Amino acid sequence: MVERLGPDDWARAALAALAEGGLGAVAVEPVAARLGVSKGSFYWHFANRRSLVEAALACWEDETEQVIARLETLDEPVARMRALLDLAFGGEQDAAISFRLISEADDPLVGEVVRRVSDRRLRYMQDVLRELGQPEEEARRRVLAAYGTYLGLAALMRIGAVDEVPGALVDLAMAELGLPAAAPS
Repeated sequence: MVERLGPDDWARAALAALAEGGLGAVAVEPVAARLGVSKGSFYWHFANRRSLVEAALACWEDETEQVIARLETLDEPVARMRALLDLAFGGEQDAAISFRLISEADDPLVGEVVRRVSDRRLRYMQDVLRELGQPEEEARRRVLAAYGTYLGLAALMRIGAVDEVPGALVDLAMAELGLPAAAPS
């Protein structure tokens, strides 16, 4: 039995293409080839390329919400931040997508989603730091530095200046956020 692909499969494939080649890489034929299907099957789910881009952006935004929901199952705020940083610095695809989309933020649709996702991520991190007793302005500065490091690392990996995330980067980021490297036992 042949498994049918749905719009979510196309959106995830479009995100993978975006991570590798930017918004220009989100084209019907290459994404269809990535999925191993004909481009004709694309039109069962989408009217045009723009609707695929919209679906990919919605998928990326939804993934941020899913990560936050999973983090919220952890009772300890330090453990939540550690888990978030482990995910962020361990997952090259999201960093690449974030960097690529920020680079494409002049596109009104892309810019709107990137701002929303970035604001959500920054707010979440700030909330965790405030929960741990950091003053609002200090939490904001620390979170901006951490998120900037995340995006900067994505840029360095993109140009080949860095091959992999340094192992101690999460511990360093935790320290920069004013948190212990490991959750208290």
